[in-house]
Amino acid sequence: MRKRFTVWLLMTVGVSAFVCLLSGRWADPWLWTYCAIWIATVTYGLTGIGDDLARERFQGTVKGEDAVALRFVRLFGFAHLAVGALDVGRWHLAPVPAALRGAALAGMAFALVLVYRSMRENRFFSAVVRVQTDRGHSVVDTGPYSIVRHPGYAGMIAGVPLSGLALGSWLSFGLALIYSMLILRRVLFEDAFLCRNLAGYPAYTRRVTGRLIPGTW
Repeated sequence: MRKRFTVWLLMTVGVSAFVCLLSGRWADPWLWTYCAIWIATVTYGLTGIGDDLARERFQGTVKGEDAVALRFVRLFGFAHLAVGALDVGRWHLAPVPAALRGAALAGMAFALVLVYRSMRENRFFSAVVRVQTDRGHSVVDTGPYSIVRHPGYAGMIAGVPLSGLALGSWLSFGLALIYSMLILRRVLFEDAFLCRNLAGYPAYTRRVTGRLIPGTW
């Protein structure tokens, strides 16, 4: 419980303070709205997962496949936050129109809810690519997993670019697109890995044919 609270604190108060500090705009209603959405969705996600998944995600010692690529995913995820905050607050190099920024806030909220809804549904929602034999790993085909095979990744691919727009920076949006391309590559890698290594997954791919888009791809 203490570890989960620490992670929650870092992901909510820590990220919010980081964005506001870099931007220097502590009273900006756009940033407060952004932070409120972030805090609400993270809270929804972290309060709804079991202790076994929390240990899997937060212990930091679990090894998996594709570890180098994961570092780049995290790097670009962090970079889009830092550059977005600096651009909207200090640089003013590539501002986003208010109407688009408002729409992006709503889209970001929806995408993040999809990520955390997927995490709550899938007790094997690990940060690393591996077959979790120590946790009785099996195929999950309920909830959003009955529609597409990787709903969490779908939320990430859409949500982080929308986050860049919601912050108010086209520069952040550009970095977020690189993040999304890295996640798209990870979808292909993980899907192939699970087909080879997880019992029941090939049959699941025949039932749920879309990786990210229902019935299409």
